[in-house]
Amino acid sequence: MKDNVKSGALTEVTFFILLSLFEPKHGYAIMQFIGEKTDGRLVLGAGSLYGAINTLTEKGWIEPYGDLDGRKKEYVITEEGRQIAEKELLRLKKLTETASMIMGK
Repeated sequence: MKDNVKSGALTEVTFFILLSLFEPKHGYAIMQFIGEKTDGRLVLGAGSLYGAINTLTEKGWIEPYGDLDGRKKEYVITEEGRQIAEKELLRLKKLTETASMIMGK
């Protein structure tokens, strides 16, 4: 994942994974959430998703949740992950405000 934490820029997939985990979810539910919220524009394969889950867990942005022995492992966003998502939302708002001003919209 090529997220640029210093500037606050996340990949769109990372941002949506974080958004999906404001409530605990297992992998398939994360994929469904992202597909639904993007009207099918973003589609994650299982390999890509689980690679991202591992990376985000290592970064401390998400963590396992609930029964860790179950077949379907659930994950939830951490406080640090929430701060990262909020920072990205602010960055995106500023970006769209600047673009709207430039474009006269």
